[in-house]
Amino acid sequence: MEKKCIGVDVGGTTVKIGLFEPQGTLLRKWEIPSRKEENGRFILPDTAQSIRRVLEEEKLSLADIEGVGMGLPGPVLPDGFVELCVNLGWRNMNAQEILSGLLDGVKVCSANDANVAALGEMWQGGGKGYRNLVMVTLGTGVGGGVILDQKIVAGSHGLGGEIGHIHIREGEKEACNCGGHGCVEQVASATGIAREARRAMAASQADSLMRRFGDSITARDVLDAAKAGDALALEVMETVSYYLGWALAIVTMTVDPDIFVIGGGVSRAGTFLTDMVERQYRKLTPISENKAGIALATLGNDAGIYGAARLILS
Repeated sequence: MEKKCIGVDVGGTTVKIGLFEPQGTLLRKWEIPSRKEENGRFILPDTAQSIRRVLEEEKLSLADIEGVGMGLPGPVLPDGFVELCVNLGWRNMNAQEILSGLLDGVKVCSANDANVAALGEMWQGGGKGYRNLVMVTLGTGVGGGVILDQKIVAGSHGLGGEIGHIHIREGEKEACNCGGHGCVEQVASATGIAREARRAMAASQADSLMRRFGDSITARDVLDAAKAGDALALEVMETVSYYLGWALAIVTMTVDPDIFVIGGGVSRAGTFLTDMVERQYRKLTPISENKAGIALATLGNDAGIYGAARLILS
């Protein structure tokens, strides 16, 4: 019997876990709450206990497991050390060493959760069949992951793939969560799109479907209005697409991937969004027509467990 592998996606609300065949077949997935009391000290013991319980239910033992991969919400150094995982309360610890100890020495590998999601999309998702991929996740923030020759590029300091914090907009007065100004995240995230809409409505007297939502408007409201042909909403999305296309152009000129994969909640807008972004991206990369296209992610919230499992097979 071939050994299985386990993927763990540690989030601020839940820990998602999957049991996989080495070819990529998901056999079982489940989740447990992320207990963040006492600076998150219960999260890894709870995870280990849950893995043991499910293996027992599946009539498997730790000896039947090739290893456990783990995606973590913060920069992860090559040896697994994490300086800070804000949403978990973790500081200055090696989570993969701790989890391995809790699982009797089973091999554990870890990486940043956005990078891991990108690896999952390359393995079994929207980037399947490609070796060089950049994933951009448009959610509350903007995450990213760079995969070259089927391996995560995290960089020397764990900052590889932090696409959301590329500076692309001059004159921005509000600060990003990272402390910078004019980051991709400030305009292309779900919160950024909503903010752009509020600014557009404040600066214009034009009628718009967006006005019915007032200051409570969401990115989905903006996109729905744009899809309906609302002029002001389309103007907002052109701004968003321009800056996101600019960021993709920078990445293309740096790593030249085979494909960009767009995921996260905002990506539910589908090809309406990616077509707008691709038009801007192509305008901003006139040097060649032979360059990465843009595809949609397909694994949804499971991308993290797929990618974490794939860490073990790398």
